Amino acid sequence: MAEEKGKEADLELDGTGTGKKKKMIIIIVAVVVLLGAAGGGYFFFMGGDSATPEQLDSALDSDSSGSESKTETEGAQMGSALYVPMPRPFRFNVPGAARDRFVEIRVQLLARGSENEENAKMHVPLIESTLLGVFSQANADDLATSAGKELLKQQSLAAVQKVMKEIEGDKTIEKVLFTGFVMQ
Repeated sequence: MAEEKGKEADLELDGTGTGKKKKMIIIIVAVVVLLGAAGGGYFFFMGGDSATPEQLDSALDSDSSGSESKTETEGAQMGSALYVPMPRPFRFNVPGAARDRFVEIRVQLLARGSENEENAKMHVPLIESTLLGVFSQANADDLATSAGKELLKQQSLAAVQKVMKEIEGDKTIEKVLFTGFVMQ
């Protein structure tokens, strides 16, 4: 019996001691693997030799037949669509037949080329004022229909282009886009 108690005591000591060691080793290995995966993910997504757009363009130009490719990429850069967001939404009340309505419109402007984009950004206060003038003439009954919204877009575009032509000598803005339209 004394021998059995001694064996059981040896098993208990060995079982708990190696169990703790095994758990500790598993935890350490798991932490090392997670840190390695996090580091690898960081270098994969953030590091490395990523080519700049200019390098990609020059690589494409050297691989293709030359002049045709250059004129296409230059044309795309000159005529690329750039969106100029208005810094804050337009909020105003409009009269209606039954009752007045509250309207909130979020607007972005479509300009072609970086020069037109810079001109639009430079004249944002003037454009905001022009749009507020157009929006203040709206009617709630008209804005309830999609045709009324399209008419408001067209009127806004015409007014903005007129003002920009007076200031810059160029229309600058190709489209007025409503990115959010809420009427309550």
